Amino acid sequence: MNRSNSGANLPTLRSHNAALVLDLLRVAGERGISRLELAERTGLTPQAVSKITARLRAEGLVAEAGHRASTGGKPRTVLRLVPEAGHAVGLHLDRDGLTVVLVDLAGAVAASSTAPLDFGAPADEVVAAAAGAVAAVRGDDTRPVLGVGAAVPGPLDHRGGVLHRVTGFPQWDGYRLGDALAALTGLPVVIDKDTNAAAFGLALQAAGDGAGDGDFAYLHLGTGLGAGLVLGGALHRGARTGAGEFGHQTVQLDGVLCSCGGRGCIEALCLAAVARGDAAEAARVLGTGAANLVGLLDIDRVVLGGRTVAADPDAYVRGVRAVLDERARRDGADGVPVPVVAAQGGDRPVAEGAAQLVLAPLFGRVGGAEAGSDPERGGG
Repeated sequence: MNRSNSGANLPTLRSHNAALVLDLLRVAGERGISRLELAERTGLTPQAVSKITARLRAEGLVAEAGHRASTGGKPRTVLRLVPEAGHAVGLHLDRDGLTVVLVDLAGAVAASSTAPLDFGAPADEVVAAAAGAVAAVRGDDTRPVLGVGAAVPGPLDHRGGVLHRVTGFPQWDGYRLGDALAALTGLPVVIDKDTNAAAFGLALQAAGDGAGDGDFAYLHLGTGLGAGLVLGGALHRGARTGAGEFGHQTVQLDGVLCSCGGRGCIEALCLAAVARGDAAEAARVLGTGAANLVGLLDIDRVVLGGRTVAADPDAYVRGVRAVLDERARRDGADGVPVPVVAAQGGDRPVAEGAAQLVLAPLFGRVGGAEAGSDPERGGG
């Protein structure tokens, strides 16, 4: 395995079936899983599974985790993922702060840090600060790092790693952040909106916990307001990474001026209430926007996050839930309200989700969708 600054060379991970096996090993955790169970759950032949796991063991990604009694014959060898065989860096570049995490293949945070950041400073200074944070969190250069995921305020083009006219910071329009970070870190870089990164990480966590692939919206209230959407178990970015610009829906015609240039945007109304110290009003406004989203997309749950929510999660969950409960009563149809919960960890889910954008393809999950097929698949 290549442990240089150019990232780890993991040729086996080109295989879709190897990714399926790795994903099951990741979910199994320290308890591990046998080759027979892997064959049953993937539909691969036992021979194909043996071939794949032998390669993964040779590359240091998989190790034996003991033996498990079988219903007949000799005990089954149990395999487990080796979390320290690979890492990813997650960055959250907010308007006033920088959060960086180093996570292993199992998603556990090995190191993290936060620092002030002026997103309005010259772009080169911001990128240099981000690259410095990446170098600091890596620490020991012998640890294999697969890449950097950077989450930033939108709008942006996640495919090209290009920022657009970030609300309040028009100087970033057209800046190729992905290329700039890759040049300074020597690592592959993926870029996405902060809300998308958090929603993606939360979706993977829910799937790993057996919570299912239901539709949900992640609403992030911090220095701004945005949403990440998971629909049909997949992160929904839209054709131009434009989905989830939740904060700039107009809820009050001729209302207060928003930094985007519009009036009566839910972000402007929410942030104004926060500035007054009126969490109840901010939650009511946020709930109004959430109700619009529920009515439009018929989602299964709403997850609230961001530092403002983290400062008083009960008030925001209570306020948003009250609006959604009232909507459910008006709509009739069983009168079952959409659940509202608060994400844990303040702003850190954004950085952790950004790291998962790097790791997810290794486990056959790209943007929340499964990877393509592979001719290695055996009968079954």
